[in-house]
Amino acid sequence: MPEFLVIAHHTIAADQDVDEVLAVYPKLAAATRAEPGNVSFAVFRQLDDDRELVILERYVSRDAAEAHLRTPHFKEFVLTRLVPRLENRWSEKYDVPE
Repeated sequence: MPEFLVIAHHTIAADQDVDEVLAVYPKLAAATRAEPGNVSFAVFRQLDDDRELVILERYVSRDAAEAHLRTPHFKEFVLTRLVPRLENRWSEKYDVPE
């Protein structure tokens, strides 16, 4: 039985950077969805706080999720363009038996 990995990222954008953060996610989503090990990538905005986003990523394996961290688009979009614009962020990982 294959196992999938789901990662839930919680982010809170700095007030002055909300628009830039929101502009980056569609580009990151498109590049991530093109990865062979990615099953899905979705961004959700909190109803009561425009700065708070939840990103759900699903990969075919832990190895596929780790490979994502080595991609040029991860380095450009996440490390260079997103992380400096966030007040807070945390992630949770889940194994999902299929």
